[in-house]
Amino acid sequence: MLNTKKLGGSKSMQSFTSQYAIYIVLVLLVIGITIYNPSFLSIDSLRNILIQSSTRAIIALGVAFILITAGTDLSAGRIVGLTAVVSASMLQTATYANRFFPDLPQLKVIVPIVLAILVGLICGLLNGLVVAKLNVPPFIATLGTMVVVYGINSMYFDMDPNNSQPIGGLRKDFTKIGSGSIGEGQYSIPYIVLIAIFVAFIVWVIFNKTKLGKNMYAIGGNVQAAKVSGINVAKYLIYIYMIAGALYGLAGVLEASRTGGATNNYGNMYELDAIAACVVGGVSTTGGIGTVPGVMVGVLIFTIINYGLTFIGISPYWQLIVKGLIIVAAVAFDMRKYAAKK
Repeated sequence: MLNTKKLGGSKSMQSFTSQYAIYIVLVLLVIGITIYNPSFLSIDSLRNILIQSSTRAIIALGVAFILITAGTDLSAGRIVGLTAVVSASMLQTATYANRFFPDLPQLKVIVPIVLAILVGLICGLLNGLVVAKLNVPPFIATLGTMVVVYGINSMYFDMDPNNSQPIGGLRKDFTKIGSGSIGEGQYSIPYIVLIAIFVAFIVWVIFNKTKLGKNMYAIGGNVQAAKVSGINVAKYLIYIYMIAGALYGLAGVLEASRTGGATNNYGNMYELDAIAACVVGGVSTTGGIGTVPGVMVGVLIFTIINYGLTFIGISPYWQLIVKGLIIVAAVAFDMRKYAAKK
């Protein structure tokens, strides 16, 4: 006779491993790097990882909106670059020699920030309209937007008198957002980390407590069933792409603030890292599944790979191989779960 207790225990263990695989990977990754170099497990390392994760997490949360609807967004990185340049170009010090707008008065810091976020929102609106109203597949629609946005950003960046020079000399009240912190010393909490946590909380509320979140999962789970149930799919897709664009805009602002400058190449390939973090974090490539905690852990895993492997002296080329293997494994695992459900 079969030992039902052992069988039940085996199924329970498989269920636990399946549900918490992403967290197990994160813990094992930290343990492995720490064994190799114990100094990795320090307050400074944790602080640096959180700072580097902050803007990437906001981008990934924006991408998660799109992926849950069974779409994709290849324009995220270029929107980040455009909004970084827009905000930085208007927030240079009055005494900086190579000002982007020599005659522009010193604006309140909130004005260029809001403007940059609106630029991101408009880019998202463009994506949403093309996908929802013209029925262009998200991959193609956002690929087109990616190219257009990069072209616009490059033209803006090349205007006289800047002529494609890196934008520097940013005001301290702006750079403080990305580099400042509450408290002093190694136990201080960076503003940028607090902003990322706040954004994650707002996105969690949208996902779990709002009609928009409920309909988003319904659209991703089965778009035809969503239409039959009375959901205005086109309207909600436009809203979702706009929110994602606004998040990219905020990430662009924070990236310029954190680094103290901007160029038209900011954000290049960030969308691929964001998509990878989402997939590794449990956002299904088939739509309808995804959580905020999963996305945040996915971002942390890739940041730890980048930071941790550099910390212990591993070649950046090996980092790419490790990241690629993790992405393929995550997608394969996701597809197996999808096939099992069918």
